[in-house]
Amino acid sequence: MTGEVVNLRRFRKAKSRAGKDEQAAENRRRHGLTKTQREVEQAQRTQADRHIEGHRREPDDT
Repeated sequence: MTGEVVNLRRFRKAKSRAGKDEQAAENRRRHGLTKTQREVEQAQRTQADRHIEGHRREPDDT
């Protein structure tokens, strides 16, 4: 029943760092592109969404 002793402060800080690292990666991805690249990416995403929506078996009744 005796498990490994965990320092909660270190655990909390590590979790906080992991969250900040994920946010930094997202910011690098989002802001690391030129305006043209972002527009192309958005157009591709929109086209893919339309393609998927066009192949639905039942209409969405929301």
